[in-house]
Amino acid sequence: MKPVLEYLPKNSGESFVTKFFDYQYYPTPWHFHPEYELVLVTESTGKRFIGDHISNFKPGDLALIGPYLPHTYKNDPQYFEDNSNLRAKSIVVHFKEDSFGFNFTDLPEAQKINSLLARSIKGLSVTGETNKLISKKLHELVAAKEFSRWLKLLEILNILSDSKDLELICNNVIMGQNPNETDRMNKIINFVINNFGREISLSEAADLANMAENSFSRYFSLRTRKSFTGFVNEVRLNHASKLLIETSKSVTEICMECGFNNLSNFNRQFRKVYQKNPLNFKKLHNG
Repeated sequence: MKPVLEYLPKNSGESFVTKFFDYQYYPTPWHFHPEYELVLVTESTGKRFIGDHISNFKPGDLALIGPYLPHTYKNDPQYFEDNSNLRAKSIVVHFKEDSFGFNFTDLPEAQKINSLLARSIKGLSVTGETNKLISKKLHELVAAKEFSRWLKLLEILNILSDSKDLELICNNVIMGQNPNETDRMNKIINFVINNFGREISLSEAADLANMAENSFSRYFSLRTRKSFTGFVNEVRLNHASKLLIETSKSVTEICMECGFNNLSNFNRQFRKVYQKNPLNFKKLHNG
């Protein structure tokens, strides 16, 4: 996938960027950047696209994203309504290895942090007690100034480097390289997110990309490591899992709402991904 290059400018006298964002909805498109990124969702819900992985996000979602790894956070539909009072808030930190000084990563004391940064090329989700601790320290980082701010980021990375509460996000290494096709891929991703509740044809997506169907299939597969149909089903199943956990809707209702017009097909596809049928999945997460 070929996303847009993003750049967050540093303030004068700072070696890395720390921002607290407060939007109606997250505006950033599918993008990449040469910096490492720590991102903590403090308010809002939606879907997180990082490399070849899709998942739901909610307040407390915390990830370390390596350089050039494409990603975007897409809020749920209600955030885009004109009269919405909802807010999408997050803390974002962008840093490079040289933010800590020349040859910092060559120091013996930095080897655990070095290993952490190397693993982040596939993205790392931060869970458990480490998530709670780092979330607190990121709020402290936003308020910190000058040298204390620099030390706070090192402290955060040191804690992460020792933690067992880290999970790889992506199956494959995916690098953003060329921003020229950003609009096309954004259109396709947004089209699927906004329309997965109905039947979506390959020809519709191909027309949106201004490509022949065969060319579009190859194009999409090469850039996402999955077929277009597989991507649509992944978005549908991801949303279905969220509805099963968070609502009292029946399996049949959720099947139809998520664009699966055939209940047996929905059960089969769901079991393939979650190793349980939808009803057992719902019982497991709702006691």
